[in-house]
Amino acid sequence: MKFRELGLGDTVMDSISAMGFEDATPIQAQAIPLILENRDLIGSAQTGTGKTAAFLLPVIEKLLRKPSLSNKVKVMVICPTRELAVQINQQMQGFSYFTDIASAAVYGGGDSNSFSDEKNAFINGVDVIIGTPGKLIAHGNMAYADFSDVECLILDEADRMLDMGFYDDIMKIVSKLPKKRQNLLFSATMPPRIKTMAKKLLNNPAEITIALSKPAEKVRQLAFVVYDNQKDPLIKYLLTKRERKSVIVFCSRKSTVKDLTRMLKREGIVADEIHSDLDQNLREDTLNKFKSGTVKVLVATDIVARGIDVDNIELVINYDVPQDAESYVHRIGRTARADSDGAAYTLISPKEQRDFADIERLIEAEVDKANLPGFLGDAPSYNGASGRTKGKPRRGGKPQGSGGRGKKRFNGKKKSGKPAARKSSGTKNTDRKK
Repeated sequence: MKFRELGLGDTVMDSISAMGFEDATPIQAQAIPLILENRDLIGSAQTGTGKTAAFLLPVIEKLLRKPSLSNKVKVMVICPTRELAVQINQQMQGFSYFTDIASAAVYGGGDSNSFSDEKNAFINGVDVIIGTPGKLIAHGNMAYADFSDVECLILDEADRMLDMGFYDDIMKIVSKLPKKRQNLLFSATMPPRIKTMAKKLLNNPAEITIALSKPAEKVRQLAFVVYDNQKDPLIKYLLTKRERKSVIVFCSRKSTVKDLTRMLKREGIVADEIHSDLDQNLREDTLNKFKSGTVKVLVATDIVARGIDVDNIELVINYDVPQDAESYVHRIGRTARADSDGAAYTLISPKEQRDFADIERLIEAEVDKANLPGFLGDAPSYNGASGRTKGKPRRGGKPQGSGGRGKKRFNGKKKSGKPAARKSSGTKNTDRKK
C-alpha cells in the first residue's frame, strides 16, 4: 500500500518523499489509519518492520492538524535504551523536517551539560519527548517538566522494558499524565505480562499482530554442539580463521561479555564490549567505533539485538543460546541486511539444547550442525528435543542426533577417512564462573 492512501497530509508526504519512501510496510499500513482515528493500539511486530514510522508519522500528522499555543509536551515516547531513544529522535526529526514540530531525546548516562540541555528543551518548549524511564522520572520531578498536556503516550519495545525491570518506573510516569489520552503500545513479543500491563493502560485497544518473520534466506545459519569449556577456544578459532571486518558476539550475561572481551583482547583480536553496566557515553563511543570499523568484534548483550541501526555485519555469533526463541531471530537479523549476505553461528552446550530445539521449531527449520575443529576434541551428541546428551560422544566433534544434517565439515568439505584420534581432555563440562 502507498503512503498516499493512508490519510496523511501533504506536509508529511513531502517528508516521506524526501526520505525516499513510497510503499508502507504491513505494520505501517495497518497502524497509521487506526492512530489517526485516535484509537488505542497494541502493535506486535519485530524490529526492522518499520514500526517506528508507524507511530511517528500519524503522531506528526495529528500535531499538524491541531496546532497548539502551549509549549508543553504533547507526545511522550518511552523506550528502554539510550540508543533507541536517539534513533527514534533522529527519525522524528527527519519526518518532521518540513514542520515546526520540536522533539528531544532524554536518557541516562550523560553529564551535567547534557542534563542542562535536556532541561532547556523542556523550558523552551518541545512537542515530542522521547526518553528512557529513569531520565523521564528525573525530569518529571522538576517543576519545568510539565506533562499535563500529553495527548499521546507511546511505549516502544515494551517487552524489553519489562525485562529490564522498568514496570514500576513506567507506572510512575503514567501517574503524572492526563487520564484522557491516546495510548500506543508496541512490542516485538507479547508475553502475558505485556497484556496485563496493556489492560491497565489502554482503553479498548485495536490489536495488530505482524507475524514474526523467519530469518532472511541470505543468512547462512550454522550451529556447533560443544561442551562449555570448548566455547572460548572455538570463538577464537572462528574469529582468527579468516579476517572479518564486522562481527557481533551475543552473550546472555553481562559477566560473560566482560570475560569474553578480555580473552579476545589477550589474543590480539580488536574487540570491545557493550552492556548496561557501561556509561552511556562509553556505549555510544564503542558503537561508533564498531560502525566505523575501528572495532572489528563487538561483544554484547541483547541490548544491541534490537533498535541498533548497523549495516554490513558479516557474522553474528551466539556465544549463548537465547532462552527466548524470538530473540534468536532478532540477534541474527543484525546480519544480511539490505542487499548483503551474512552468517550466524550458534554455540550449543548440553544444557542449551532444549532451548535451541525451541528455536528450530519457531523458525520451522533445522539448523545444520557443524563438526568442531579436530583440536577441540570430542563434542557432545545432540538431542535437542529432550535437551539431554545420549550415549558416548564421538571423536572428532561429530554431533549425533542431528537427523542426518550436520554431517558437513565447517569448511564445507565432506568428511573422509577416520576421525581424528585426539582424545577428550576428560573434563566434559568445566563451565567457568560467569
